[in-house]
Amino acid sequence: MSTPAGPAQETRLRDLRAGSAPVAIVARIVTAERREVVRKSDGGRRPVLSGLVSDGTATVRFTWWDPPKEDVDRGSVLRASPVEVREFRGAIELTLGWRTKAAPASPSELPELTDEERRPRPLADLKTRQEGFVILARIAQISEKAVTVGADRRIVFEGILEDANDDLAFTAWTDFRLRVGETVRIGGGYVGTFRGLRRLTLDERAQVDRVDAKLVPPSTRSMERVPLGRLAEGSGSERTRIIGRVVGLQPPSGLVARCPSCHRRTDAGACRVHGMVTPEPDLSARAVIDDGTGTLSANLDRAIIERLTGRTLDDYRRLLAARADASAVEAELADSLFGRRLELEGPVRRDEYGLSMDPREVHEQELDLTVAAKALRQRASRGAGS
Repeated sequence: MSTPAGPAQETRLRDLRAGSAPVAIVARIVTAERREVVRKSDGGRRPVLSGLVSDGTATVRFTWWDPPKEDVDRGSVLRASPVEVREFRGAIELTLGWRTKAAPASPSELPELTDEERRPRPLADLKTRQEGFVILARIAQISEKAVTVGADRRIVFEGILEDANDDLAFTAWTDFRLRVGETVRIGGGYVGTFRGLRRLTLDERAQVDRVDAKLVPPSTRSMERVPLGRLAEGSGSERTRIIGRVVGLQPPSGLVARCPSCHRRTDAGACRVHGMVTPEPDLSARAVIDDGTGTLSANLDRAIIERLTGRTLDDYRRLLAARADASAVEAELADSLFGRRLELEGPVRRDEYGLSMDPREVHEQELDLTVAAKALRQRASRGAGS
């Protein structure tokens, strides 16, 4: 491509068009990952930096060939020109090459947003890879979780936001002291995906303010029971209630060994993040739930298993020691859970393997024989009339 006659025109990210002349941008680094690619011509290695940038009007992917050796920090603001604009897999992408000059810029140089752009957005309107929006929402759920980032152990806060018509999972890397039931105005978040579902990420750059509860109407969404057959037609849901019977277990179920730092399952004492560790025992069960319209794999944790079976982790460890059979605990769990009718609430995800859930709540449902008999008679009468 030939060099344009004049200087590249500064363009907002939302106004980028594939195939246009190279542009100048001012944008904030949202994510950045450095790697090397092998040149086909001579087998040499070429450094490349790729990730996402945002200017508040849009968030787009970038590829920076032969970037500076200095770290490009997440959250930093850059001015770059000329930058190539192209389309990749249906999405706009920026390419910074050897002709591109990039330098730090001030956050005040980012495009000024209009009143319309500052207007709070409904949760249903938010798409993945978006940043620079404002939302009004109510805290529906929140809990703490310990995670390992590199060599550091950190506490993050996970939960669900809701407005009148939708909900959205979020992860906060800063303690905003959020409480269930609070109504908040949030700016500076970023929408990504986690296991196929939208998730809002909040860090130290986010602004969270408490506002009057009247600004967010009560949610119209209810935790109605959803047939698995209907869920299989969509992409999943953050808040789902299902009722079905346990028809089997999938591996890994039973006693499992976990890394004491990140809680991932270990293999022969090895954690894929922390190397060789002294594993900690835990209970896990991947229960196959069938509601008559479809099936789902529910990942039951130790607390749920102990409550449903009435046996503790130590009980199962003693069972394993007595039988000296690695499959004894899984078999015992299968016998105890098989055929039980459970009500589960939590996020449901759909991928190439089908539906799965990490339930937040699990309760056993006693079968109402009168209701069951009535439903059986209705099915029988419909069959007789056909």
